[in-house]
Amino acid sequence: MDVKQAVKTAKDYVVSLYDEEDVMDIGLEEVEFDVCSDQWHVTIGFSRPWDKEKSVSIPFPYSDARRPRSYKQVRINDQDGRIVSLKDRILVRAD
Repeated sequence: MDVKQAVKTAKDYVVSLYDEEDVMDIGLEEVEFDVCSDQWHVTIGFSRPWDKEKSVSIPFPYSDARRPRSYKQVRINDQDGRIVSLKDRILVRAD
């Protein structure tokens, strides 16, 4: 499996798993191949509708406030494309 297929597999899995929650703004955050475990570690970020309600209502050009996001790390077996796990991924901002 190449990196593009791993990312597509992870995104499709997250969309399918959270389909009843109407997730939006789904995007790739990071991807890594672990040679020791022969697994792809793909982090997918997304927002949920209730996150929008909590965010600042100032239009984008006038505010740098961002909608809160959830980050999930999907681990995928490289040989068969099987999803091995899905875990919360805490991203640390370097401010």
